[in-house]
Amino acid sequence: MSEQVYDSETIKQIWQMAKVDLEASLSPAFFNTWIAPSPLSAVKIIDDQKAIATISCMTAFHVTNLRANLYSQIKNSLEKYINKPLEIEFVVSDLNQNSIRSDHQNYGELKRALSENKSFPSTSENSSSPTVEELFSKANINSNTVDRLKTRIQQIGLREDYTFKSFAVSSSNEMAHAAATAVANNPGTSYNPLFLYGGVGVGKTHLLHAVAHHILQKNPETEVLYASGEQFTNEIVRAIKSHNTLTLKNKYRKTKLLLLDDIQFIAGKTAVQEEFFHTFNALTSISSQIILTSDRPPQEISLLEDRLRSRFEAGLMIDIQQPTFELRTAILLLKAQANKLNISIELAQKIASQVDSARRIEGIIKKIRSGVELQNLNLDSNLIDKILQSEVRQNQQKIIRAKPQDIIKTVANHYRIKQSAVRGKRRSKDLVRARHVAMYLLRNELQIPLEEIGQWFSGRDHSSVIHAVKKVEQDLILNYSIQQDVSAMKMSLMAISN
Repeated sequence: MSEQVYDSETIKQIWQMAKVDLEASLSPAFFNTWIAPSPLSAVKIIDDQKAIATISCMTAFHVTNLRANLYSQIKNSLEKYINKPLEIEFVVSDLNQNSIRSDHQNYGELKRALSENKSFPSTSENSSSPTVEELFSKANINSNTVDRLKTRIQQIGLREDYTFKSFAVSSSNEMAHAAATAVANNPGTSYNPLFLYGGVGVGKTHLLHAVAHHILQKNPETEVLYASGEQFTNEIVRAIKSHNTLTLKNKYRKTKLLLLDDIQFIAGKTAVQEEFFHTFNALTSISSQIILTSDRPPQEISLLEDRLRSRFEAGLMIDIQQPTFELRTAILLLKAQANKLNISIELAQKIASQVDSARRIEGIIKKIRSGVELQNLNLDSNLIDKILQSEVRQNQQKIIRAKPQDIIKTVANHYRIKQSAVRGKRRSKDLVRARHVAMYLLRNELQIPLEEIGQWFSGRDHSSVIHAVKKVEQDLILNYSIQQDVSAMKMSLMAISN
């Protein structure tokens, strides 16, 4: 293939498209200072595997800064539209005279400016330009890095508050947290793919975003893509209709970190599964990290192709359980702190005992904040009781559909004792209380016959079960601690049921 030089109109079109990408990933100040005044001025195709793009800059300082800080971003943006491996040449050019000097001269000018401590000309007579030292100062570089990171987070669609720091860990999610942390520290090598599954509000999406935050903190230029299964499906449908699948492939198959939420949504959609299968293979072949979430494990996703199911199962699959009462309390305190709300541990436990998921906790926090900031109400038990009344009305419509073993497990977890001890014959005070509560829940919530309940607890007779149920019923009238315990366990069981 002989060398080919693009005409000015084609160069202009390529640069316009590349600028759109760059503007989306940079802060306005950074874009306007470095990219806007430095246009693409030439493109030369050497062969199928090499092209050279020339960027014209106003000063040698622009040349050095663009090469040092933005080379990879400009390169990636241009390669997307030129479709060839690219090298970039930065030159100083009087854009009005169209005179271009060599890189050697550029470095000479910068060296003289540094040695003489000159500042570059300002855009206004009354404004002073920063010196070279000021522009390269640590504070200025850090500020630009923070701006780029914040812009990248917004561009990708990440929530700023979904970080590892704000993720509360307990026995129900500690394995998922540990795996996500390992992936964030060594993407593409630890567990690939990482498949997180569980019900609504257990923290799957939070961990997805936390991994991306951690990786972008290290390098804001890392290519990260986050989408829901529905968004991914819609993009493929639009690309097929517009005959523009190449752009979609370039977008998804070159990223270093792909995060797909609710992957079960693609099941049953043949064209979408076909595209994702090839995307999955392309990304794993270049050691890019893939993290997927679902409401169920791969083997339970009906209409999911076997070849995809086998690839999902080849990675690490983790079931995230519904949050326990203790974890719900911790989540509430963390979210309250993030919203600058001073909630006591007692009030936090009261809320956690009547709310069954992290997502509903977030809604409660918003209602509390609204009451305090907009209605000037005191953050006390009266406000909490008022807010919880609506939550209780919603929960009254729910029915616990748990199995007997779910109730025994929930009670054991709540009181931090072994299930075998709850079902056994030892009669210490703590064990008796837990055993009585378990019998009460089995009888009142599942309406299991007395004799059958007795069989679950080392063959006790029906009179022992009757005594246990009546004892808990009496305690619920007078003992606030038991009221809170039973309410918290019911919330956990409702979450399991739904």
